[in-house]
Amino acid sequence: MRASNQFADASTGVVYVHASPAAVCPHVEWALSSTLSARANLKWTPQPAMPGQLRAVTNWVGPVGTGAQLANALRSWSVLRFEVTEDPSPGVDGHRWSHTPQLGLWSGSMSANGDIVVSEMRLRALMAAGSDVLAAELDTVLGTAWDEALEPFRDGGAGAEVSWLNRGVG
Repeated sequence: MRASNQFADASTGVVYVHASPAAVCPHVEWALSSTLSARANLKWTPQPAMPGQLRAVTNWVGPVGTGAQLANALRSWSVLRFEVTEDPSPGVDGHRWSHTPQLGLWSGSMSANGDIVVSEMRLRALMAAGSDVLAAELDTVLGTAWDEALEPFRDGGAGAEVSWLNRGVG
């Protein structure tokens, strides 16, 4: 038996599929179902920012590290625009993964309020590289380009639904 308060067994998070071609939607549901060992029956709605594309949102519960598995499963379809979050839990930082067809996959540690966290050693390395690269590298570390690319897709619009997916833990 593990020591109490050491690390969390379970975590929660959200999968935001911001834009998907209709033909890819069943594959997205299969990937989520396979990763979570729970049937994903998402409510797909039109994506107003990209006519002809669909969007869906689902909350999930699973073992710590499930967010990375979900992001890895979804990145198989390079046409998707998506974000996956894993909430902070005892002993484990939160995390966010963002993907666009043009930029690929980005990930960063996330604080409890959703801010991206940059470690001390990473900041020291950026400062040592000099001021010429500091601003550009900070933009990369913070995922600025991904935020700018995904922001138009984040509005849920009227009637957007959220589903819960659960995976057994512990």
